[in-house]
Amino acid sequence: MTAQVISTELVSLDQDFGTTAGDVIKNIVATVATAGRTTAPEVLQADAEARESKSPTGFRGRIAIPHCRTSAVSEPTLAFARLQPAADFGGPDGDADLIFLIAAPEGSGKAHLKILSTLARALVKDEFAATLRSAQTEAEIVDLVNEVLHPQQQETKAAPAAGVDKQVTRLVAITACPTGIAHTYMAADSLTQAAGKREDVEINVETQGSSAVTPLPADVIESADAVIFATDVGVKDRERFAGKPVIESGVKRAINEPEKMLDEAVAAAQNPNAHRVSGTTATTDSSESASKLGWGKRIQQAVMTGVSYMVPFVAAGGLLLALGFLIGDYDMASGWKEIATGYSFNNLPGHTVAIDGVDTEFRRAGLALYLGAVLFATGQAAMGFIVAALSGYTAYALAGRPGIAPGFVGGAISVTLGAGFIGGLITGIMAGLIAYWIENWKVPRIIQSLMPVVIIPLLTSLAVGLVMFLFLGRPLAAIMEGLQTWLGGMAGSSAVVLGIVLGLMMCFDLGGPVNKAAYLFATAGLSTGDQASLEIMAAVMAAGMVPPIALSLATFVRKQLFTPAEQENGKSAWLLGLSFISEGAIPFAAADPLRVIPSMMLGGAVTGAISMGLSAGSHAPHGGLFVLFAINPAWAWLLAIVVGSLVSAVAVVAMKQFWPNKAVAAANA
Repeated sequence: MTAQVISTELVSLDQDFGTTAGDVIKNIVATVATAGRTTAPEVLQADAEARESKSPTGFRGRIAIPHCRTSAVSEPTLAFARLQPAADFGGPDGDADLIFLIAAPEGSGKAHLKILSTLARALVKDEFAATLRSAQTEAEIVDLVNEVLHPQQQETKAAPAAGVDKQVTRLVAITACPTGIAHTYMAADSLTQAAGKREDVEINVETQGSSAVTPLPADVIESADAVIFATDVGVKDRERFAGKPVIESGVKRAINEPEKMLDEAVAAAQNPNAHRVSGTTATTDSSESASKLGWGKRIQQAVMTGVSYMVPFVAAGGLLLALGFLIGDYDMASGWKEIATGYSFNNLPGHTVAIDGVDTEFRRAGLALYLGAVLFATGQAAMGFIVAALSGYTAYALAGRPGIAPGFVGGAISVTLGAGFIGGLITGIMAGLIAYWIENWKVPRIIQSLMPVVIIPLLTSLAVGLVMFLFLGRPLAAIMEGLQTWLGGMAGSSAVVLGIVLGLMMCFDLGGPVNKAAYLFATAGLSTGDQASLEIMAAVMAAGMVPPIALSLATFVRKQLFTPAEQENGKSAWLLGLSFISEGAIPFAAADPLRVIPSMMLGGAVTGAISMGLSAGSHAPHGGLFVLFAINPAWAWLLAIVVGSLVSAVAVVAMKQFWPNKAVAAANA
């Protein structure tokens, strides 16, 4: 495996590759392609530049490490360039002359990622950089890199003997970056090396990267005087450090200014009024730390978190409702509660059941009617949580654990007042912001432990309840009622237009925020059971199935227009599409967005229009073709999917045929 990471063909010494990061990346990628390590240099270059645009990869010591995960390589690849002249990678001490390009395959295993992270860790050592600058041949560079692939166990600074030095400050640190390949481990080693040169500091670091994560022992955390969070993503299990003084920054600061961070941590440990870990857990998947994000972006991410937690309630509840209809027939919905609670296996209902004192006829009887009602009742119970879950987990994403209770309370109030999912969104954001604000109050340490479990939930729930009952509840309920009236009155051309819009949204980002917004709109109305909501659900699910099916069809019909990797993905994408997993199209869209995404949106719009125009309705929120029993009329829904998939397949083939992709041509050469 060592020989596969770097070879002399991947090393360039004393080369003029330009003075900008983009020029250097382009030239190093050309070296990688010449060495036969990628058949899609354009994709590799685009992925590396996209990562560079998020945050420059220049570090102290005039080193730069552009890196990415990419579909353009099939094995971990490391290319090295020693530049003359140096190039600007945004480093703190000037232009970089030592450049490592690290390319990790998408979905690469932990063994591969561990190799790459080991290489990255060595680069923060001054002696290693010096040997790279003095090497005379490409073979020397390869040997130097190979020597660090099997590192000795990292030296740890021994704790002073009891009573010997009472001035030692014990620190713990977490380092984490979005890709988990380079910055995570470089920051850990930078902090460790800086602490190793001091007599007043002892540090233990937990790297939350892509390699195996070894959590800090509980006794080490307990004995720590302060915490350093050097992360660009959320800290996993943050609540372990609750109450500890904390210093937080992005991961690059730990690499470039480790001594300053240690000084700040020591000062925090000695300051009784220092900011402390609140016990909340970051939940965002953003590539930037929360402290660097604007509130608009943080709220958007929080809503997406709420939606992601809500979806399991919707999926389970919706499928149970559909199964209830399948077993007990659709007329069971008019008396499900009385049937489920008034009968049992020993007392099965007949065709006639008294509902609210009125004898009501049902098409089915006995066990089928009873089981159908029980399944329907269970599904209704699950669906009853969707607004509360949306609100509660949106608040959780903004404020951590103290936001959950007031978020759920706000969601329940929204349901009580008829404000629906709009109210749930409002109360989730409101609860999260209020809880976050209270969480940052300066309070005496004696009551600090009560803040996350008593004081914050109490005050936030009170505030949300008062605002909803006194001010927002009735206006939001009126908006929801108006929306439902509008949906119920849709017919003809207005329904078709809505279907087009929903189809475009479902295929725009294939599982991203726009896709999720359309799905939320559909599922939020599903619990009402009215025909308009069922038709919206059917249109959304049908449009979401189109991209993977269409791309799979296109790879079978004109496979020479796709890379070998895309051809392989096409063999299974159809099954993902039939299961309503839009993400099956993401590899195609990521590699060729300008040709793929517009083609998929075109087919999605056609599908949504046909489905809505023919009044296809779905009682199930997920499952694709496997919940066909819950869709009526099924033929109209299937027709919409078939026509839309054909339109998208023809469009993407035409786009690739008349606007050739050079990366595909190179891959198939």
